[in-house]
Amino acid sequence: MEDQNQNQPPQYQQQPYQQPQYQQPYQQGYFQPNYAQGQQRPMKPDNYLVWAILSTIFCCLPLGIVSIVYSSKVDSQYNAGDYVGAQDSANKAKNFAMWGAIIGVVGVILYILFIVVLGVAGNALDSM
Repeated sequence: MEDQNQNQPPQYQQQPYQQPQYQQPYQQGYFQPNYAQGQQRPMKPDNYLVWAILSTIFCCLPLGIVSIVYSSKVDSQYNAGDYVGAQDSANKAKNFAMWGAIIGVVGVILYILFIVVLGVAGNALDSM
């Protein structure tokens, strides 16, 4: 009987494969609290779409378009449960609309100042 056991390879007990468990690192803006367990959802942030459109039409086209893109993300992120992302998009939409309006107003003032200076210079040249 011993001769038969020597010719056979040793038997190993094979354990089922387990997927290793890793801790997900905390990343700024990606941690979402679980609001499904009776906690209240935070209030939906304003998307500033009206300000983005007005900034695009009257002030600065490139910054206004970027503001419209961010303001359109707010509702979809909020409905998907990404409350931090929705707040971040709302802040970016507000900032781009605000900077577009500021650049537009400064541009208009500089344009008016340029026209006035040209008028004064032209009048001074005519009187010589």
